[in-house]
Amino acid sequence: VSKEAFIDYGTLINSGQFNGLSSDEAIKKITLYLEKIGIGRKRTQYKLRDWVFSRQHYWGEPIPVVYCRKCWEEHKKNKNSKLKLNYDYTIIAGKEYMIVPIPEEDLPVKLPYVEKYQPTKTGESPLANIKDWVNVKCPRCGGEAKRETDTMPNWAGSNWYFMRYTDPHNEKALADKKKLKYWLPVDWYNGGMEHTTLHLLYSRFCYKFLYDLGIAPSSEPYQKRTSHGMVLAEDGRKMSKSFGNVINPDEIIESYGADTLRLYEMFMGPFEQAIAWSTQGVKGVYRFLQRVWELVVDDNKNEKSNSEAIRAIHKLNKKIGEDLEKAKFNTPIAAFMEFVNFALKNKKGIGRDVIERMLLLLAPFAPHIAEELWERIGNSPSIFSQPYPRYDEKLIQEETVTLIVQINGKMRARLNLPSGLNEENVKQKTLADMRVKKLLLGKEINKTFFLPDRLINFVTK
Repeated sequence: VSKEAFIDYGTLINSGQFNGLSSDEAIKKITLYLEKIGIGRKRTQYKLRDWVFSRQHYWGEPIPVVYCRKCWEEHKKNKNSKLKLNYDYTIIAGKEYMIVPIPEEDLPVKLPYVEKYQPTKTGESPLANIKDWVNVKCPRCGGEAKRETDTMPNWAGSNWYFMRYTDPHNEKALADKKKLKYWLPVDWYNGGMEHTTLHLLYSRFCYKFLYDLGIAPSSEPYQKRTSHGMVLAEDGRKMSKSFGNVINPDEIIESYGADTLRLYEMFMGPFEQAIAWSTQGVKGVYRFLQRVWELVVDDNKNEKSNSEAIRAIHKLNKKIGEDLEKAKFNTPIAAFMEFVNFALKNKKGIGRDVIERMLLLLAPFAPHIAEELWERIGNSPSIFSQPYPRYDEKLIQEETVTLIVQINGKMRARLNLPSGLNEENVKQKTLADMRVKKLLLGKEINKTFFLPDRLINFVTK
């Protein structure tokens, strides 16, 4: 201490009532203490970098200001001018210009039509070449002025555009307050990992600003945020023209169809992980769709499905619904593949009812082939006008289950029993089994633990 202060985390000393606390624990307790005595409060501070809010391109929202030399000269002559309080200035080509905002009644400033979008030789925006648009009258003094030719960055609009979706044709306001309150905040914001920090912070910043103005109906724009993984090239690197490893989706569609591409991208792996592209994987998904076609064309005339097939399709229905709620897309495809393999081995038990349900389940994943097969087996109108099927809990129950029998926590037997039995029925059937009788001979059962269709454990004294 005599040489220098200890600034790392550790254990507090010479700190009164906080002696002996770790730094982490002390931060919390000292903060609560300061709030209690009214001289401090907890605050979250973001380490934000300055955001350069202009781009030298055409595509972007125009920045609604003009630069006026006359206003600057007036301000310079009159030191008592109120301009200094309301306006700022900039220097262009060595001369000062007053920055004058466009009045609200003249908004929005619209982009002019241009034939060429190439950058200028001066490094300015392509808009700098559109003299009729650049040269305007100053809205304050009526003198000669020039528009700002840089435009806002892409993220400027992406921070709030979703709010406009709630009322896109409103010409008097961003959106009707009732509609904003009904639709917002966004239930689920999903995007790439590169947007996790900056775009999320910027969009929250803009939304909170609109909330402070009384426009946004809530303080936070999103209720849930997830990120999806990146599709890498077959060599495991990021796809890049310079590496020569870019996959052209048009070529995949030309060779295998749009549904194959769509299904493979879902099947590649967990949604949130980066996965390398695999041509063999694409071919595998293509073969799967061929098997779907074979199954539907061959078996749609069977009148009824057997109980095993009905149970299998309802289990598939349940699996897909549960996994999609968790943004799992690869596992439903794997379950589809298992079902089709089962169905092709049991064609006689697959009837039209199971075929139609399978196509309805497949439609969100492979819409083109599902629509084609739906029509081919004589159905109309479109498959997408049909309600999405719901599984029947009773139909997915197995007829028999393998029950584990434990005595004092150790497995002693396995019994095949009808599914759905309650504890009393299972206990009666288990105690009637000769192997269990022999193991419990001369012992008194003190407690019984039971997991339906899975396990029964007898605890003896």
